[in-house]
Amino acid sequence: MPSDDNGPEDRGPWKNKQTRVPPEVDAILRRGRDRLHGILPDGLPPVKRLAIGAAIALAAFGAWSSYYTVPSDSVAIVQRFGKYATEVPPGLHFKIPFGIDVTTLVPVKRQLKQEFGFTTPGASDPYQSPTDGRRETEMVTGDLNAALVEWVVQYRISEPRKFLFEVRQPSATLRYVSESVMREVVGDRTVDEVITVGRQEIESEALLKMQALATKYAMGISIDQVQLKNINPPQPVQASFNEVNQAQQEKERIINEARREYNRVIPLAEGEKDQRIREADGYRLRRINEAEGDAARFTALLTEYRQAPEVTRRRIYIETLQDVLPGIGSKIIVDGPTTSILPLLNLDRQTGEQP
Repeated sequence: MPSDDNGPEDRGPWKNKQTRVPPEVDAILRRGRDRLHGILPDGLPPVKRLAIGAAIALAAFGAWSSYYTVPSDSVAIVQRFGKYATEVPPGLHFKIPFGIDVTTLVPVKRQLKQEFGFTTPGASDPYQSPTDGRRETEMVTGDLNAALVEWVVQYRISEPRKFLFEVRQPSATLRYVSESVMREVVGDRTVDEVITVGRQEIESEALLKMQALATKYAMGISIDQVQLKNINPPQPVQASFNEVNQAQQEKERIINEARREYNRVIPLAEGEKDQRIREADGYRLRRINEAEGDAARFTALLTEYRQAPEVTRRRIYIETLQDVLPGIGSKIIVDGPTTSILPLLNLDRQTGEQP
């Protein structure tokens, strides 16, 4: 038997002698064996010594496998002889060893996601990325057009027991449910709604339907969000579709410009209209008040006239002359005995200045 310093001799591929040093594992096993020989009494038969050594090794393995740690974002489901036993919170715990108790960690506080049509590099969940992304994204809209839809489903494990035991492969089932619901929702809308204005409605409706199916199937999953990513037409018609989008954007631009001009002109015209209406109302009220004032004045004058006709007639005559005489350029006052006013007229004056 070779010594510890020089390992056993071995021949290389070219028949030359080489010295091989024992690996570290052999040294560790040798030291453990020596310690075991030191623990066991020397007088025992080899079979009993072997049995006692096996019992000690079995006890050490049982002690080593009887404790486990649950992370802070997870819970542990304990199965005893394959049957559900209990749910264990985060922390250090103990179990019955030798495969009697089996623990499964379930990340209940971690937000998980599934991607459809694309893949995030470095994903550890095998059900997160699609196996055939092209097939998942190809959908038919309600107006019989094709579209490539990419989306993300974010979810949490709300009931670990149902997640593990009620449905076989719940993550795969969730992918099938998500794809089915998204095809249904997209199929109820036109391609313009899917690509432009209907994205938020699609996300909301898909979220409600996915959660309803997850509850119906008792998957133990709570869906937090459904988010649409890239939505594109198929490659053969993408150029034509881009032209249609540009035309729609141009139409929207022209409509917005027309609305801006409408908002600028219409309020101005309405303001002028209101101003004219108020002016007309003012003029109407002024004319009505003046007419009512004149009528009241004539009514009062008539009353006075009936009481003193001669005085009232003379006063009216004088007031009329006061209004008329200031507008006459030349005035000639004659008395009663005068028979003719011709000698009093200055015929050399201009015609326009004659009385």
